[in-house]
Amino acid sequence: MKTLKNWVLVGQYADRIELRVDERHLFCLYVLENGLFRVLVKRNGELALDRTWSIAPENDVPWQGRDRQSVEGFSLPGYQLQQWDDRLTLSTGSLRVTVHQPLWLEWEYCDTAGQWQPLAADRPTSAYMLNPQGDGVAHYQRRLAGDRYYGLGEKAGDLERSGRRFEMRNLDAMGYNAASTDPLYKHIPFTITRRQEVSFGLFYDNLSSCWLDLGNEIDNYHLAYRRYQAEAGDLDYYLFLGPQVLDVTKAFVRLTGKTLFGPKWSLGYSGSTMHYTDAPDAQVQLQQFIQLCQQHDIACDSFQLSSGYTSIGNKRYVFNWNYDKVPQPQQLSQAFHHAGLKLAANIKPCLLQDHPQYAAVAEQGLFIRDSQSDAPERSSFWDDEGSHLDFTNPATVRWWQQGVTQQLLEMGIDSTWNDNNEYEVWDGEARCHGFGRPIAIKHIRPVMPLLMMRASMEAQRQFAPGMRPYLISRSGCAGMQRYVQTWSGDNRTNWQTLRYNTRMGLGMSLSGLYNVGHDVGGFSGDKPDAELFVRWVQNGVMHPRFTIHSWNDDATVNEPWMYPAVTPTIRDAINLRYRLMPYFYTLLWQASVDDEPMLRPTFLDHEQDPHTWHENDDFLIGRDLLVASVVEPGQRQRTVYLPDNGEGWYCFYSGQWFGGGQSIVLDAPLERLPLLARAGSAIPLSQRLAHVDVAADDRRELKLFPLMHGECSGLLFEDDGVSDGWQQGNALWLRWQMRCTTSRIDLAISTEGRFRPAWQQLAVTLPASELRQLWINGEPAAVFKLG
Repeated sequence: MKTLKNWVLVGQYADRIELRVDERHLFCLYVLENGLFRVLVKRNGELALDRTWSIAPENDVPWQGRDRQSVEGFSLPGYQLQQWDDRLTLSTGSLRVTVHQPLWLEWEYCDTAGQWQPLAADRPTSAYMLNPQGDGVAHYQRRLAGDRYYGLGEKAGDLERSGRRFEMRNLDAMGYNAASTDPLYKHIPFTITRRQEVSFGLFYDNLSSCWLDLGNEIDNYHLAYRRYQAEAGDLDYYLFLGPQVLDVTKAFVRLTGKTLFGPKWSLGYSGSTMHYTDAPDAQVQLQQFIQLCQQHDIACDSFQLSSGYTSIGNKRYVFNWNYDKVPQPQQLSQAFHHAGLKLAANIKPCLLQDHPQYAAVAEQGLFIRDSQSDAPERSSFWDDEGSHLDFTNPATVRWWQQGVTQQLLEMGIDSTWNDNNEYEVWDGEARCHGFGRPIAIKHIRPVMPLLMMRASMEAQRQFAPGMRPYLISRSGCAGMQRYVQTWSGDNRTNWQTLRYNTRMGLGMSLSGLYNVGHDVGGFSGDKPDAELFVRWVQNGVMHPRFTIHSWNDDATVNEPWMYPAVTPTIRDAINLRYRLMPYFYTLLWQASVDDEPMLRPTFLDHEQDPHTWHENDDFLIGRDLLVASVVEPGQRQRTVYLPDNGEGWYCFYSGQWFGGGQSIVLDAPLERLPLLARAGSAIPLSQRLAHVDVAADDRRELKLFPLMHGECSGLLFEDDGVSDGWQQGNALWLRWQMRCTTSRIDLAISTEGRFRPAWQQLAVTLPASELRQLWINGEPAAVFKLG
């Protein structure tokens, strides 16, 4: 690659300045917000790809992509420009960048005292590099000794990414090692850099395969550095100020799009296994799952049909029902619906070469095309070869949506599970339609799953107008949160996976993917033993997505009742999830509306506490519940560090109070997940231990964990659980404020919105050891009645 060196200022505009570098290239420096700048390099004055699908600061992007040079949706606050012989500065009130000669950038932020402080800097030697042949870009930044790196979405190993190198190249990594395997399923080249005083985000908007080195590589000729390198495309990055990690994460979501607000039932337990749909009597096996849930008193809201329902022989064929296995799909759907359960069906974007519809689809030109002919590209897929659908072709989108509608939705299927969509097309020059402007696949591989899930979502919306869709996707890129819930792919069954899947989920959450979970119990490998299964379920019920899914090597099935001796413990864990359903649902609404992460590392709300930055096995679900998962065999006591929040923590079960900023030892019997509640919180609880049914959910409790002294507040959100009516005020927003003194606890409750839930009163409870009197809205009471 060739280093970019000498520049001259050639343009000054309302949103940016432009430099001409080495008399050939354009270096564009945008000021989009007070704390958000952008760098875009145009090789020879041109873009390799003139569109983006990840940047969505207002509404969703057009199907054909957003103009890469568009600044719509940004406030464009303006800037101050100063220039000297060997440098220039561009500044707002929050952020300042100095462009040095030869080319490298130095970033500063304005602290609370109004002083400029160092934030980031490029490597002064060879900061920007381009491949003269037209492909490949690289960017080098300084790496300081105290930097901590987070983000990158779904990655193996520790939550802190420092000292390692990562690759973004979507792969079907079945049975991966959760501590070390790389790359995995998703493409999110986004990092959070945290320092003691400040944090900033860096997002590279490039969808080709890339590498991010965060301290693994050293070179004697340069100061310590971090490196981003992409095999193709443009060098286009956004740098934004925190100042805290939470601010960076929320800013990234605002940049790439709001989180989909799915139906309430999507938060319930979802059953799944490949065993049922692979069985010759799949319909019988599936309907038996309903009976087994009832027999063992297991609450459940949905079941995910693995791809065996589409099989011919041992292979899978999207939109093909195997009527030998499932002779009556509509009757199957009706049986699940009658039991209160929904169905999600697995669909794949690649047609095997002997697919019954392959020839017709090829004739219509709906596949990605080979780089050297007009024939469909051919890639390895599910023990054969097949061709991938081209979702940049509107005709493909229409064909896909017709299949979703006729073969799934009209059969009674409620949602789509968009799977095996990594698009492992390794002919990088294979041609995509590009909505009329052809694009090589190397530029947009992760866009294909993004458009696939969007096509599925819009089909679901058209089929059921006004109803909130629920979709799942395994692969994707930044922006996929606009359409789907996701998970960490085909994990392997062992204790190590249980430990590191938690970190993977937190990494995704820090990177804007809030609605996440894992295959509870492990997908591949032999079945988990009883203890591992219990601990995995206890962990899983505290994630936004809770699914038990497996394809065990030993032909067993992970089911809640697989070990009769511990089935009561599994039931209790699932019941805890359903008790907490109002809390989880409020978190999902806040994730969608306020960009608040649901899964949260303990440091996210306690940056001032240095102990929270140590790698640990704890996490928060919302701000109020601290989950201390047991991830080691035989462990019956659990050391937990309580973040120093200034108020303390309560045992969720006993109500015992503990001061923050210390480690305590909690009993961790196999029958119970160690769980703590933040002092100053109020956790809404349901009494309904069955599938979500808003009309039958007629009791609500608000479990208070009061402060020793002071004030706090919170929110409970309720609506019909399925429609968009909340956007027109058809919801209940119940807001509470708690004021605590040495003698009493005053709770002030107010409501807004037209929705009236089945429950008409809110029972307010206190820890058993609490002796202070409770007052509600100025009167001594333990119940709040809705007006």
